Amino acid sequence: METIQEQETMVSLPRIGDRAPKFKATTTQGEVNFPEDYKGKWVILFSHPADFTPVCTSEFMTFAHLESKFAKANCELIGLSIDGLYSHIAWLRTIKEKIEFKGMKNIEVKFPLIEDITMNVAKKYGMIQPGESETQAVRAVFFIDPKGIVRALIYYPLSLGRNFDELYRALIAMQTSDKFAVATPADWNPGDDVIISPAGSCNVAEERMTSKDGLTCEDWFFCTKKLDKNTILSKILKN
Repeated sequence: METIQEQETMVSLPRIGDRAPKFKATTTQGEVNFPEDYKGKWVILFSHPADFTPVCTSEFMTFAHLESKFAKANCELIGLSIDGLYSHIAWLRTIKEKIEFKGMKNIEVKFPLIEDITMNVAKKYGMIQPGESETQAVRAVFFIDPKGIVRALIYYPLSLGRNFDELYRALIAMQTSDKFAVATPADWNPGDDVIISPAGSCNVAEERMTSKDGLTCEDWFFCTKKLDKNTILSKILKN
């Protein structure tokens, strides 16, 4: 039976702003040395409960279908479960040869899928949640930036498949914030107005409320401006 200390260690997870924990692992695409192998790139590192399960299959097919879209945004994908390498290989072959989902078929998963039988990586990232399962990783998603810093994380229970539109939206929103020094409001998508940082002084607040420089201010602390979709995507997406 696990001690309280062991359970706390198992569910500990990196926080936003932390350096992503380092690891070396065997994957379906060879050895990975993380994050060194991915310098200069965004990474979505995600876990799934088990191979040969239907929700996970639907997710992997969707990720593989969208891989090139994420790649254009300078983002690599890395999957993980605590299954072994041969199970991974057999499962991915089955997906390609037999499974059709939402019109997708003959889908080949080309991004790495980590073998993590020892749960070494899963524990470093808090992917094992004993209240949900002690033998399967939950559906964790880590967004890691080109400097190896954790920028966002999303956790889903075993029963809930991920929303891939939201994963892509979050990636583009964070890159937009970095490139243009802005924030993005609720439900933002490229082309929507963006938020500028709140005024840091009374003078700046007054200037913003009377500004004619393209700002729309509901009040001194809530100012937005236009940011063209093509301007955003030209700075973020590769040709």
